[in-house]
Parts: sequence; C-alpha cells; structure tokens
Amino acid sequence: MAKHGKRITAARAKFAGKADLALAEAVALIKGAASAKFDETVEISMNLGVDPRHADQMVRGVVNLPNGTGRTVRVAVFARGPKADEATAAGADIVGAEDLMETIQGGTIEFDRCIATPDMMPIVGRLGKILGPRNLMPNPKVGTVTMDVATAVKNAKGGEVQFKVEKAGIIQGSVGKASFDAEKIAENVKAFVSAVNRAKPAGAKGVYMKKISLSSTMGPGVSVAVADAVTE
Repeated sequence: MAKHGKRITAARAKFAGKADLALAEAVALIKGAASAKFDETVEISMNLGVDPRHADQMVRGVVNLPNGTGRTVRVAVFARGPKADEATAAGADIVGAEDLMETIQGGTIEFDRCIATPDMMPIVGRLGKILGPRNLMPNPKVGTVTMDVATAVKNAKGGEVQFKVEKAGIIQGSVGKASFDAEKIAENVKAFVSAVNRAKPAGAKGVYMKKISLSSTMGPGVSVAVADAVTE
C-alpha cells in the first residue's frame, strides 16, 4: 500500500502546475507516469459545450483509430442463417438470436460490442433496459445495425471506437495503451478528437470543445491544448 501511495504521489508531483500542454508533451508525460505492473490504457476525456438532454445537441459516432486500441474486443452478433455464418467467419465471439437474448436476460454479458441485422431488432429491443445503460445497444448511426455483419465485426475488432456524450457534456474513450509509441498514441488522439469535432450537432452554441484531458488507467490526468489536438 505504501509503495502504491509513493508511486501515485510521485506521478502527481510530475503533473503539478501543468495544463493545456502540447499533445506530444502530454503524451510523453502520460507514458512516463504509467508504471503499473500491467499495460495501462490511455484514456481521453472531452468536455463539450452541449446539453445532451436536447436532441439537437446529442453527440455520438464512431472512429477507426489508425493504430488500434491495443485491447481485445469481444463481439456478439444477433443474426440468423447465412448472416450468422458470416458473423462467425468474420471472428464474432458469440452469435445467436432468441438463445442469445435469453442468455443476456439471465445476466450473462460476455461481450464488449453488440451487432445486429435489422430483422433482429424486435428481439434486441427487448434488451434495451439491459444493453442501453451499458452503451451496448446496436444502433444504425454507428454501424452496429447492419446487413454487412462481416465488416462490422472486423471493424469492431480492428480498432473501431464508439463514442457518446454523457449527461454532463463529457465524452470519454480509449485511445491506445501506454506501451504504444508516443507518435501512435498522438495519432489516435487526433483521430478521436477529429471524429468528435465532425460530429458537432446543429444545436451546439458557443465553444464546442471546452477541454481535452488525457490520463492512463492508474495515473493522473493532464489537459491538452485543444488547438493542438484538433486537425480538422
């Protein structure tokens, strides 16, 4: 416990008084502070000038990180017949229909992404109260309700990240692992930020991107100069 406390204290000391850093400097700081015994995830948090309680200020979308996330994504697919076969061939971890619905209703959720063919939505719809709060509900806006299940599965496993603004106007996501080269983390950050920027809703007023912060799983966070992270 003492060692853990000393590690956190030392990391916070390095971050003290630093804010609105250039992206490269922020990434170097995050990598240097990631000293856990496992490969920490690099996380991004964005404060947006939106109120998602209003439909015209909702921000959601998907981005393919150029260097992947560094994590294994477990994918479940609701499909029947040939589409179920396509999903399995593409690498889906779980494929089913009513049987999968019953498994989820029973409390077993062993996946990180859920994809469905359009004809399966009446079944998936019964799971809204379970999948919705976990941000696992298939949605055509982010490509998880589709007939092209093979591509959706491959994208999910290849570095695709979904994002959705939370009640307080905050978007959070993973942009790689601390073991990644600094340049690759920076590329992923810029791709994520650009995707959120492109998703700016019509109802957003005033400053859209208020603050961008980076952190590792066990480390402190640091803010990044917004202008340095936005490429488009």
